[in-house]
Amino acid sequence: MTDAPEKTRLDKWLWQARFFKTRGLSAGLVAGGHVRVNGRKAAKPAHAVGPGDVLTFAQARRVRVVRILALATRRGPATEAQALYEDLAPDPPAETAPPAPRYDGGGRPSKRDRRKLDLRRSDTLE
Repeated sequence: MTDAPEKTRLDKWLWQARFFKTRGLSAGLVAGGHVRVNGRKAAKPAHAVGPGDVLTFAQARRVRVVRILALATRRGPATEAQALYEDLAPDPPAETAPPAPRYDGGGRPSKRDRRKLDLRRSDTLE
């Protein structure tokens, strides 16, 4: 009984590998046809997967491509979950957001500065 199983459910493996917070979320993604196993769409959450299978699915704003290395017996800590797969997709480049516009006066405008801004705006509207 100590032998690890050769195959497991796809939704269960995705949950145990900590790709999704709940098993229901992973089952919904698989049932929606958004997961590919070895290049073919998985139709059911109960699709059997094992070591060597390659999974392709979307997670957040990223497409994940992972190779299953091992099966788990429980949903353990993150370090244990990361040993279950090999990430085949390259890391996306870091997104650089444009800096937020700043007030010319250095920081938040004072009440006096705000009144001046309002006067300028009202003069241009007339």
